[in-house]
Amino acid sequence: MINRYRQLVPIMAVGVISSLTTGCTWLESRDNLNKGVNAYKNAKYAEAAEMFQKASELDPTNENALLYLASAYMTQWIPGADSPENNELAKKARAVFMRVYEKNNRSELAIESLASLSFNEAKATLASGDGAAKRKAKFEEAKEWYSKLIQINPKKAPAYYSLGVIAWENWYPVLMEARSKMSMKPEDPGPLKDKKVREELKAQYGQVVEDGISNLRKALEVDPEYDDAMAYLNLLIRERADLADTPEGYKKDVEEADNWVQKTLETKKMKAEKANKTTGIVTDK
Repeated sequence: MINRYRQLVPIMAVGVISSLTTGCTWLESRDNLNKGVNAYKNAKYAEAAEMFQKASELDPTNENALLYLASAYMTQWIPGADSPENNELAKKARAVFMRVYEKNNRSELAIESLASLSFNEAKATLASGDGAAKRKAKFEEAKEWYSKLIQINPKKAPAYYSLGVIAWENWYPVLMEARSKMSMKPEDPGPLKDKKVREELKAQYGQVVEDGISNLRKALEVDPEYDDAMAYLNLLIRERADLADTPEGYKKDVEEADNWVQKTLETKKMKAEKANKTTGIVTDK
């Protein structure tokens, strides 16, 4: 019995030491995480990233450390600044957010951040020349991520809004180019003069525009005071008017767009008044 006990003591000791080591590692990870959060709050993003990196290395199961790390990279990234250092920040942010997503494919923050990253990369890319293909591909990436986000959370109004904005970003340059070729100024009334071009654009972009309008309406169903969604709904409906078959159809869309302009202004005013009441600020009427 004594010999057996002596055999068990080293095994038990190893177990205790292992448990203590694990506990110390976890505490050290938490300490680095807290230090990183403080650095992040003080806009010391590079320093914060180092702390979050250490926290994630000490505790690979800590999803928050990875999310903070990716956010620290993303915050430092400047859309459109084409330098090796800046591009590396975007690359690192995407890689870490993907690590989170691969572990937890229902992480809304990871999915929304990946969508935002692709969206901003697209926005920072020229819509003409060599950049056109990249811009289109990045918007498609963003669409996929926002669609995944909606599948997880159908009440995510910003995701519907972003899909509407992407539709407008894809449609607006094409419409302006078509108008330019017909010597139509932006302020000239439509619909597009050339019926053949109008039909071609309707076949190619009609559904894009309709989907964009639909998504913006869904954003407003979730959040009836979403004034940015109202503003883009005005734009898409106003520009859809150029595809109308008749002047009457064009006029109908323009009137609806005008109504959304009015609703946008009224909503912005209402929200400003609410904010003023909350803060106690008095404004002149």
